[in-house]
Amino acid sequence: MAMLSFEQKYRVRGGTLIGGDLFDFWVGPFYVGFFGVTTILFSVLGTALIIYGAALQGVWNPWTINIAPPDLKYGLGLAPLQEGGIWQVVTVCALGAFVSWALRQAEISRKLGMGYHIPFAYGMAVFAYFTLVVIRPVLMGAWGHGFPYGILSHLDWVSNVGYQYLHFHYNPAHMLAVSFFFTTVLALSLHGSLVLSALNPPKGEPVKTAEHENTFYRDIIGYSIGTLGIHRLGLFLALNAGFWSAVCIVLSGPFWTRGWPEWWSWWLNLPIWR
Repeated sequence: MAMLSFEQKYRVRGGTLIGGDLFDFWVGPFYVGFFGVTTILFSVLGTALIIYGAALQGVWNPWTINIAPPDLKYGLGLAPLQEGGIWQVVTVCALGAFVSWALRQAEISRKLGMGYHIPFAYGMAVFAYFTLVVIRPVLMGAWGHGFPYGILSHLDWVSNVGYQYLHFHYNPAHMLAVSFFFTTVLALSLHGSLVLSALNPPKGEPVKTAEHENTFYRDIIGYSIGTLGIHRLGLFLALNAGFWSAVCIVLSGPFWTRGWPEWWSWWLNLPIWR
């Protein structure tokens, strides 16, 4: 009930980015908004096009459905629907849905009087996707360099790119991205397990407080980053994971065309080894 009374304070009109009062209402616990409607429209259209593409191929196994980008011969032009045009329209729909969702998050943040950390963080994931399907293909001169929409076909694309640039794990930006991904999981799993252990004490013992949590890590590693600090650290790590994953793929092809082990020759040529 406390949450319901709190919701009454911010479930008021206003705070929208565009459209004024248009769609400025809730359906149950969900805020709609102008960008909520555009999210639904883009999502429905994109999903329908994927189903249409699957119907043209006669493939209904969700593992093997493949909506491939246009052939390289089309360059950055428009392709016929059955020769990659569906991929192009689905990409536009996906970007429309993702950006709409981020703007909807911004409107909710405005209503709550919060900062824009959530839409900004989500925007980093959208940026990574945008890099894969727009920035990298444009830099390489053809939409055909985008990744296909499909489970197995997407995995094949990732594998082929890795082999194409020889030992992709030697890509320094890829190293940073993987390190940040793993560190994000480590930091937030430590945080989550700490909170659960504090809130779920053995039977008969009282629930522990933030002071107990801080004391635990001071005893373990000599330092506690604190309740606010761990969330700031988690955000920093997660944003870097998304950012460097985008950088690592945009480097391969537009800026580096040889095997990644060769890039490290600068290290072997340092004067300290002579």
